[in-house]
Amino acid sequence: MRAVVLNCTLKPPPKTSSTEALAKVVIAELEKGGAEVELIRLVDLNIKPGVSADEGDGDQWPGVDAKLKAADIVVFATPIWLGQMSSIALRALERMDAWFGETDDTGRPVAFGKVAGIVVTGNEDGAHNVVATICQGLIDMGFTIPGQSWTYWHLGPGPGADYVDTDEGHDYSDRVGRNAARNLIALAKVLKPTTYPVPESGDRG
Repeated sequence: MRAVVLNCTLKPPPKTSSTEALAKVVIAELEKGGAEVELIRLVDLNIKPGVSADEGDGDQWPGVDAKLKAADIVVFATPIWLGQMSSIALRALERMDAWFGETDDTGRPVAFGKVAGIVVTGNEDGAHNVVATICQGLIDMGFTIPGQSWTYWHLGPGPGADYVDTDEGHDYSDRVGRNAARNLIALAKVLKPTTYPVPESGDRG
């Protein structure tokens, strides 16, 4: 079982972001459940804007895209800024727009049979909105979202400490994250692309 975690932090290397720290709680539980996990820091790559699979001229998204397509589990991990997901998380979703035009040999969307989860960190409220927004996009593509497959951490509105700077709120966020990982593993074990019927095409004659 393969899992890819997209770390959508805005922090440049070598800093360890709060998003990565909480994501690693989920990763540890995924690995405990038997998944082979790869963490990808998108901020370290040249991910060009666009909605195609390859925007050319040094675009490094195609390598990420191939790993996502080979994965059974995909986790978006993003901080909150201005009450929203990071611009990098949004860019990743925009690049995955190309998936809408891709199917397997049976005509099923390439996301069928894949499950997805969300990790959110930030000092501002809005975690549930970010979870809902990302999940909506992924559901549209064909991903299956297990129940309780997300976790978030924040200390409420306004400035405050980061996840990596305090132990406050960790018990809840870490526990929910471990539960999310277990739910992702559980559904990924039984879900197959063929679980879903082949969708009707737009050209039925």
